[in-house]
Amino acid sequence: MEPRNDDEIVIYDEDGNEFLMNILFTYENEERGAEYVFLYDNATPEDIIVMKYNEDHELFEVTDEDELNEAEEVLEAYNEDPSIQEIKDND
Repeated sequence: MEPRNDDEIVIYDEDGNEFLMNILFTYENEERGAEYVFLYDNATPEDIIVMKYNEDHELFEVTDEDELNEAEEVLEAYNEDPSIQEIKDND
């Protein structure tokens, strides 16, 4: 993960292709000791992906079903948050 500014990063696929992604938000699960980032591409902002990252800012695909279910719940809570909706409505 290569930070560009506060809300953009460059990620690479397994073939070395570069993608500029936007950071929607991050969150930490203290029990699991894991940090996650929700990303999207400006071309397809409705397609949000979640990845796990470490202190070296290395990204990892989330494959664990429990983690994916939790991420889905976190994203739903984010989308339902009234203060987030107000920000979206003002954009």
